[in-house]
Amino acid sequence: MLLGSQLRRLREARGITRDAAGFVIRASESRISRMEMGRVSFKTRDVEDLLTLYGVTDKAERGALVDLARDANLAGWWHRYSDVLPNWFATYVGLEGAASLIRTYEVQLVPGLLQTEAYARAVIGGGMKGASAADIDRRVALRMERQKILTPENAPCLHVVLDEAVLHRTYGDRGTMRDQLRLLIELSENPNILLQIMPFSFGGHTGESGAFTILSFLEYDLPDVVYVEQLTSALYLDRREDVAQYGQALKELQRDSLGPDGSRDLLHEVLHLP
Repeated sequence: MLLGSQLRRLREARGITRDAAGFVIRASESRISRMEMGRVSFKTRDVEDLLTLYGVTDKAERGALVDLARDANLAGWWHRYSDVLPNWFATYVGLEGAASLIRTYEVQLVPGLLQTEAYARAVIGGGMKGASAADIDRRVALRMERQKILTPENAPCLHVVLDEAVLHRTYGDRGTMRDQLRLLIELSENPNILLQIMPFSFGGHTGESGAFTILSFLEYDLPDVVYVEQLTSALYLDRREDVAQYGQALKELQRDSLGPDGSRDLLHEVLHLP
């Protein structure tokens, strides 16, 4: 998806039609469209030919995009969970693993990267009425596996804004919620994690449209991607104007929310409520 987006930008910058691009790699216009949307695999030779057509001659830029094409065709670790992983979410897991910065706003629940196993089980079980215990176990295992991206030395930076409602909405029993709050306090001390709470006391704010995540990448000139999850699908937005609007909304949420210390104080306060 990231590679396709970049190829589209390069093509449009040169004023080249999809039909003309397809002619160069002996493909149809619809094939180019599917490539640019990340719906099909990439041949390295085709990517190299398109980069030449688009005037990309810088060795570093070409190399980064060709490497991305090779990586795009590799099966990620999450494919082991394909039996319980919807295709639309598999895309997100891949993007999440490649991101250098993950910024998210959540109003309903603790983000998956910060959930305890018990909290994750309560969330997943509540959302999968009638699912087998084995399927729930597999989804919980997937969520715990995703969290491993936060531990290496080159871990991404994670900036989270939680609406205060998340702290009061119970998943599981009281013990589950207390353990989850304790984990949030602990994780908020990590140097690569910035956790802020949007308090009830602030009133209305710019997050009224709901939860979203912005993923940013180190690779050369790759666009940010906004992820908006729906009940049975998700939106992946990478057009500059869309990303800019979500980015501005998140900046305002961060500005208006409690700082890290104030957020920890509120977490402690909620933790010790009777």
